[in-house]
Amino acid sequence: MNVYLDYSATTPTDPEVLAAMTPYFTEVFGNPSSVYSLAAKSRAAIDKAREQVAAAFGAHPEEIFFTGSGTEADNWALKGAVDKAREAGKHGACHVITSAIEHHAILHTADYLEKHEGVKVTYLPVDSEGRVSIDDLRSAATDETVIVSIMFANNEIGTIEPIKAIGEFCRERGILFHTDAVQAAAQIPIDVQELKIDMMSMSAHKMYGPKGTGAFYLRRGVKVENFVHGGGQEKGRRASTENIAGIVGMGFAAERMKQRLPTEKPRLTALRDRLIDGILKSIPHAKLNGARGEERLPNNVNFSFIGVEGETLLLDLDANGISASTGSACTSGSLDPSHVLMAIGLSHELAHGSLRMTLGRGTTDEHIGHVLSVLPGIVARRRSMSPVWEQYVKEHGGS
Repeated sequence: MNVYLDYSATTPTDPEVLAAMTPYFTEVFGNPSSVYSLAAKSRAAIDKAREQVAAAFGAHPEEIFFTGSGTEADNWALKGAVDKAREAGKHGACHVITSAIEHHAILHTADYLEKHEGVKVTYLPVDSEGRVSIDDLRSAATDETVIVSIMFANNEIGTIEPIKAIGEFCRERGILFHTDAVQAAAQIPIDVQELKIDMMSMSAHKMYGPKGTGAFYLRRGVKVENFVHGGGQEKGRRASTENIAGIVGMGFAAERMKQRLPTEKPRLTALRDRLIDGILKSIPHAKLNGARGEERLPNNVNFSFIGVEGETLLLDLDANGISASTGSACTSGSLDPSHVLMAIGLSHELAHGSLRMTLGRGTTDEHIGHVLSVLPGIVARRRSMSPVWEQYVKEHGGS
């Protein structure tokens, strides 16, 4: 049996999405910037996709800009906000607030702004479940704060942040609020108007669309500088000839995601909870990382097992037909412990023994049963060879 449990790393392209995209590779291939009828068909396809993405998140079509990825949208939000603030006269006084558990697309961009642009950045701590404190945000904000960027839900541990409260605070203070919703967009309902979000990043390949396409929500009236310069594509905001097929695929994927969410969210939540409860009952001293219940993404399961290396778990699971990860797919080759798990207070030993399993449309009860039938034995075998586990048992008891 093959069980894919890494949907937060990427999803397979939905066959319906692929079918919608196909004509734009070979038949309707005109450059949207041209004036003939073939180009008009391409422009119409992009306009439709823009409407589909906007409708999925409560936005207006003119507020959606297509990018090459969620990472590009993250860069655009932070760098664009800082550049616009400086253009308005806030030279050298820019302050950015983010969190310690953001995706590296945000953290590395913030680091760049600190090192090369002289921007002051505050990295908010999180609690033991990975949640940002509104009180910490209030204390950190100053008159120089240009933008607050807090991810909608964490890609490793699945904790959903208090986005509405953050949005309301930022709106009251006149501070731009950006959220990286790459993981959350396909899993939970999002209404950018209700949540008072100014900017939001999305990625097609997390919602059963194609890789290489993302979207950036920019609320009407919000001013940020362009990130990609060149031609006049995307209403003069994002240069480069449009990836028509990818954009069509993202629009179609967003529409289908919105339609399926009312049934898919409770289905995945039930499977998630079965997997979590099964692991807690069958594996001694297993630690669930992240929040529980409605404050956790419906498809996310993240555990740490003392005395076990996460990489060895992946190899053993793979030998049993199970694909999972130790955290973010973007850093899976790193030997360093997860910055997210360290931020929530885990020891190096626990952080190194983490396992992330993320569910999706193809996940079934049978798949969860297969995981629960093999994972306890894998953990027990690895622990039997671990001096760390032996020492832990001596100090804490149990077996």
